[in-house]
Amino acid sequence: MSRALVLNASYEPLSVVSERRAVVLVLNEKASVLVARDETWASERTSLPLPSVVRLTRYVKVPYRRAVPVTRRAVFGRDGHSCQYCGGPAESIDHVQPRSRGGGHTWENVVACCRPCNVRKGDRTPAESGFTLRTQPGPPRRFGWIYASTGFDVDPSWHPYLLAQPA
Repeated sequence: MSRALVLNASYEPLSVVSERRAVVLVLNEKASVLVARDETWASERTSLPLPSVVRLTRYVKVPYRRAVPVTRRAVFGRDGHSCQYCGGPAESIDHVQPRSRGGGHTWENVVACCRPCNVRKGDRTPAESGFTLRTQPGPPRRFGWIYASTGFDVDPSWHPYLLAQPA
């Protein structure tokens, strides 16, 4: 099932919802379609283009900044599904500083990794096992929660709305 990006009345990204929820928002006149897909949803009395981006008709105040949880999908997306030690296809996640040695399950300590590198590294630090990180791990940038919820598989029609926002 496809997803739709929901923008606030100020064009700030708020959430990612199912296409069904986006259609309901539009039918209840709580949102308007900004970008539609080629498909349409039809009923007995009406038809509606399937939304890809919708904008709420009323402004919704968001009092906090979202914290992006560290999930397997989000880590793979951040690291481009490639091993941060050898560059091959990633199959697992690795704690740079092993948890048994006090390393936490945080964005700064978790990277995507292939199984051979993960097994070879074992319960050691990258320096002890002769590995070098390709990039320094860290939390996703602004609107990382959108990428995390979609596994970094973002609809190309969303890019203008995500890139236009100030950091």
